[in-house]
Amino acid sequence: MASVTTKKHHTGLDYVDIDTQYCQARIFMQGAQIDQFQPKGKAPLLWVSSADDYQAGQGIRGGIPVCWPWFGMHANADWPQHGFARTRQWQLNSVQMKNDIAILKFVLTISEQDKQYWPHDTQVSIEFELSDRLKVSLINHNTGSETVTLTQALHSYFAIEDIHQLQATGFNGSQYIEFGQGPYPQEGDSVRFDKETDRVYTQLGTEQQLHTPNGTMMVKREHSQSAVLWNPWIDKSSWLSRFNHDDYLQMVCLEAANVLEDKLVLAPGERHCLTTEIYWLD
Repeated sequence: MASVTTKKHHTGLDYVDIDTQYCQARIFMQGAQIDQFQPKGKAPLLWVSSADDYQAGQGIRGGIPVCWPWFGMHANADWPQHGFARTRQWQLNSVQMKNDIAILKFVLTISEQDKQYWPHDTQVSIEFELSDRLKVSLINHNTGSETVTLTQALHSYFAIEDIHQLQATGFNGSQYIEFGQGPYPQEGDSVRFDKETDRVYTQLGTEQQLHTPNGTMMVKREHSQSAVLWNPWIDKSSWLSRFNHDDYLQMVCLEAANVLEDKLVLAPGERHCLTTEIYWLD
């Protein structure tokens, strides 16, 4: 019997627990951030650091943080990195069950405080479709009379068991910027990891695969020609917040995005839906 239940974490954060014949998952109201997704009978797809303490006002180090309405550092250095949506309270707007597939929609109301960052007339929501696959859609609607521009990402952390054995494929024909340098042409279709990797890909195809000791994860995107591939490696792991020194061994980020020349430009009345879909291939 499927269940969708609102619960409270021991730190006080509210979340939604989802348990169906297909999967077990957990989504926090803060940031509308999913931190657990495990298809029944298979390994978890998402990773969270055991160093995270699930406190109010800070994004969870893992799962899928929502970076909105900008990705990375803002030109105003005092503004929050990756935007403000990942630390704000979202509202659970609707829950549907279709053949034991759970579909949950969350909406974010822009507060008076946050209008200093985002004074535009827009609506933003996020929808989770949970079966043996996880599909996440970030939906923007420009309800105003002026064109708006933003960048965004679904900052997915994947549980890959051993970074030394990970091979990421599906990058042929793309280019990337790394550490502010580039763009560089991608050489070949695959990426392996033996150092810090922080690449912003553009002109990228919509399907990548993460080949891990547990099997192969498929990572798909819609309405996105850009993605971020990140592993902090050894040195950065030593100073990242809520991150153990050896966590880099067990995670990688591959993030559906609209960044750089793929930034989102919405005319009045226009809608856009950035989607990522992840599942085990075998």
